[in-house]
Amino acid sequence: MLLALILGVAVLTIPWSQDLLASPDSDKLEVKKEPGGGVRATARVLFPAKTDVIQRLLTDYPRWPELFEVRMRVAALSVYNGVARVDLRIEHALMPGERRLVTESRILPGGGLVTDLKDGDFKQYHRVWKLRPVGEGNQTSADFELLFELESLVPDWMVALAAQQELDAHFRIVKQKALERSR
Repeated sequence: MLLALILGVAVLTIPWSQDLLASPDSDKLEVKKEPGGGVRATARVLFPAKTDVIQRLLTDYPRWPELFEVRMRVAALSVYNGVARVDLRIEHALMPGERRLVTESRILPGGGLVTDLKDGDFKQYHRVWKLRPVGEGNQTSADFELLFELESLVPDWMVALAAQQELDAHFRIVKQKALERSR
């Protein structure tokens, strides 16, 4: 990691073979700086719980901060006609103070969630979770995509490094909560 910081590496990849993706402890995550600005993260994550458990975790909007290691809080929340508008305040070591992220989320048919920027301290924010049952339905495979860009002087390559670590932690926490809810 230190070497990557020194060299200014902007593309980060955790290589996993396709064989490992069948294991509940393995994921595929790629985080990279976008040429036009911002950071894109894509992942395939295998969760040790049924799809409805993962869907409930992802749509439990008041508890979203519990799914991350970064300090955040829900400042406002409204749900109307199936659209959840969430106003998050995020504290991050890369930037002093709180950052505001206001999004709207919609549940995808067949399982998943799409979340888009509506206001705040971001130039862009688009996140998609696509969920599908695996095997006998006791596990869930999730395709994840996130494109975001901060209103900040922090370089995108540094944001990508932080995003890599934070998404690893996020997926680990969601897996842990999924196991707890499945019991």
